[in-house]
Amino acid sequence: MDSSEHTTRTGRDWSAIAFDWNRARAFLVTAEEGSLSAAARALKMSQPTLGRQVTGFEEELGVTLFDRGPRGLSLTPTGLALLEHMRRMGEAALEVTLTASGQAQALDGLVSVSVSELVAANYMPPVLKALRETAPQLQVELVVTNDPSDLRRREADVAIRSFRPTQPDLIARKLCEEEVHLYAEKDYAEGLAPDLSNAAFIGYDTGPRLRQALAALGLDVAPERFLTLSNSHLVVMDLVRAGLGVGILPDRVAARDGDLVRVGSYPPLSHALWAVAHHELRTSARIRVLFDALVQNITS
Repeated sequence: MDSSEHTTRTGRDWSAIAFDWNRARAFLVTAEEGSLSAAARALKMSQPTLGRQVTGFEEELGVTLFDRGPRGLSLTPTGLALLEHMRRMGEAALEVTLTASGQAQALDGLVSVSVSELVAANYMPPVLKALRETAPQLQVELVVTNDPSDLRRREADVAIRSFRPTQPDLIARKLCEEEVHLYAEKDYAEGLAPDLSNAAFIGYDTGPRLRQALAALGLDVAPERFLTLSNSHLVVMDLVRAGLGVGILPDRVAARDGDLVRVGSYPPLSHALWAVAHHELRTSARIRVLFDALVQNITS
């Protein structure tokens, strides 16, 4: 039979797919769990059975997917190259199952988003208002923390971060570029020297990260000049508003407060805001609608 006889209207030759999905799943779970024993527990099968499926998958493809050493399994370059393709297949298979049961399209239930205090207070209200219109039965939990939540451990379904994640199993979308400047309360700002040499600083800590950012602006600020410290972004903003010193604030947030003015003729610092989700984004409608609302309502 000519190979063209296997080709469908879409141009795909489905006869070229010659492996068992159960074996492919065995490879995928083993790669993600990191060991045969952990994968066997996840799939609720015996370890020898799982091992045979993984070996059978390698034989079907004619490649070696794992190096087997005294310290356990490690993916070969070929295994690494195939892993993302297998993940997409796994997500597609899960989506078929969820769609069949109606779960994938459900826009009710609970979904969580991890955000910093400033983002929660200043950026989330329009997001939540939009969600109330498009998914009125959806329950949204704001996990308010100034430390990044671990999406891989399901500490939240979606997160807004000021950095792009490097983990390959996380999905990221850039929301906006955010500029930050030095701000002070109006009356306090009037008494400051042009080089801010007489300014007290308000910060989140006296660690090197903030001082390095200020050094990039040409400001060498000693730790003892941070006279007030708080790990709360909202408290820092309130302290700046109270005239207790100079602080670094996002322009978009500070612009909403008529008592705050930019101080010093320094270039802006900037960082991007990213919406980040686990790959379940592709199969869960409730996570997708939340993610889309973030993208549509938090923009530059």
